[in-house]
Amino acid sequence: MSTLSGKTLFITGASRGIGKAIGLRAARDGANIVLFSKTAEPHPKLPGTLYSAAEEMQEAGGKTLVCVGDIRHEEDVADAVQQAEETFGGLDILVNNASAISLTSTESTSMKSYDLMHQVNARGTFLASRLCLPLLRRAENPHILMLSPPLNLNPAWFGRHLAYTMAKYGMSMCVLGLADEYRNRVGVNALWPRTAINTSAVRNLLGGEQSVQASRQPSIMADAAHAILIQPANQCSGNFFIDDEVLAAEGVDLDRYKVDPSLSDDQLLPDFFLDS
Repeated sequence: MSTLSGKTLFITGASRGIGKAIGLRAARDGANIVLFSKTAEPHPKLPGTLYSAAEEMQEAGGKTLVCVGDIRHEEDVADAVQQAEETFGGLDILVNNASAISLTSTESTSMKSYDLMHQVNARGTFLASRLCLPLLRRAENPHILMLSPPLNLNPAWFGRHLAYTMAKYGMSMCVLGLADEYRNRVGVNALWPRTAINTSAVRNLLGGEQSVQASRQPSIMADAAHAILIQPANQCSGNFFIDDEVLAAEGVDLDRYKVDPSLSDDQLLPDFFLDS
């Protein structure tokens, strides 16, 4: 299988950035995309809404279902899963992309910020997976993909931003647990970028335009996700994939993804949680 044509994807945090890019790539195959996010109204500082993203996916060749909801609220996710089943007859793929970030030291992390990151990242991933699994288990080639890092226990990654690291690693622990629990039934993997990705988070949190220029485009994550999601689920599970490694194995020229093609690879801004 080399296409996601006719497959139904449930993507959390689908209104912009990497989640939107994954949806657009699947839409070009003719997939059905369930877009789940809170972003129904335009944000003063962030581009796009669920509706504008859905329109782009439709123009790319996909069918869409917009589900406005909060990943922290079980009833919102349950309602969206029910709508997905009623609209498309089931689910084939869950992409746990929704994430909250605060790169703060322990003493400067409010408990409100701590709770938000853990509720969205770790709890939201567990919740969406739990609610989608009954439909995924009926699918021909079901996958769950977490946008989360390898579990790197280098203390430096904890000392820099402990609360965020704990929340993000909670997503990665879901990969380990679900891949074992649903072995040979559902493919469960993680995908993480080698470098910073041109998203609003990078622009707003990691140094503005200079950081953006040293990033890769979200399409590298979308293409890597596509390469994973077309694999046989019973043969591809429990992996912590890095975007450029996935595509290099496919023989893809990685230079096409650079925001600034004049930069060399070692001038790109590395992402978190990878030591080299």
